[in-house]
Amino acid sequence: MRTLLAIGVIAVLGAATAHAAEPAKPTAKQYVVPRTESGQPDLRGVWNYGSDTPFERPAQFKDREFLTPEEAAAISKRIRDTSAQIEAGDGGTPIDPTGGYNQFWMDYFGQGANLRTSLVIDPPDGRMPPVQPGVKVENGGLGPDTNGVRPVRFRVGGVRKDGPEDRGLSERCLMGYSSGPPFVPSLYNNIVQIFQTKTHAVIMTEMIHDARVVPLDGRPALDPELTQWSGDARGRWEGDTLVVETRNFTDKTTSFRGAGTATSLHLTERFTRVGPNRVDYQFTVDDPATWTKPFTVLVPMVRADGDLYEYACHEGNYGLANILSGARQDERDAEAKKGGSPK
Repeated sequence: MRTLLAIGVIAVLGAATAHAAEPAKPTAKQYVVPRTESGQPDLRGVWNYGSDTPFERPAQFKDREFLTPEEAAAISKRIRDTSAQIEAGDGGTPIDPTGGYNQFWMDYFGQGANLRTSLVIDPPDGRMPPVQPGVKVENGGLGPDTNGVRPVRFRVGGVRKDGPEDRGLSERCLMGYSSGPPFVPSLYNNIVQIFQTKTHAVIMTEMIHDARVVPLDGRPALDPELTQWSGDARGRWEGDTLVVETRNFTDKTTSFRGAGTATSLHLTERFTRVGPNRVDYQFTVDDPATWTKPFTVLVPMVRADGDLYEYACHEGNYGLANILSGARQDERDAEAKKGGSPK
């Protein structure tokens, strides 16, 4: 598409637009975290976790955790200039021949300039660890179907068009493609709203409008046999940080980024208010059946200017019906060309 543009273009240009967490700078006065009525650190609000920081550190930066401000500005300018050139052209790109989106919808520049070279902060090289031997990695996308088998665990795309079970989880409105858990910045809809009471936190995402209700009252976890799409979450406070540990994910989702299944995934998320308009969101993926070692990611979230609007997926999901009906029409056309009788 004239814009998914930036997925391919940004990756080639220098997947290095560092916009995640700037090195800490000394301040005259340490930030004091506001409190809720019950005395908890106040995380309430609408937050944007969109970012154009590469998930993994590009090879050209090797052991460098941060860019200089000049490097970040130069890379950002190159990406914006290239995006504008593509958008000014006609038609789509090999990624999206329909030209379905333009730059207006993208929010990976929403956080302003930061200097990290990757969202992955551990391992220290900013790269994800390898998967375990024999673990399958499968991703969908906007390209051709994969000719894989059910169940389809990835979020976007599909294996065929024989039925809805052949399509990705986000196309079926089961799981958002960027809303996790855990949250991973994507092209758009990188919005989450947090609600709090003394005994619960609610983490509601814009994509697929999913709401995770996280108990904070020390209740026991569910029986391991009771699995759920978003797992079974339990929260607690460690100082000013909300820690959410989640297990009991269904085997119908991948562990992370298309690898394996989530059966043995142990996800730990940390939400820390670090400024009036910023929450640092950090998550650790620990899944020994899929990954050779755990890894940790830091995604800054900035306050969004506005409300969270409903992403009405099934309520207006003509896309899935059109995908399947279009495939049936292709079959009828192919049968007619062979001289057969259209079904």
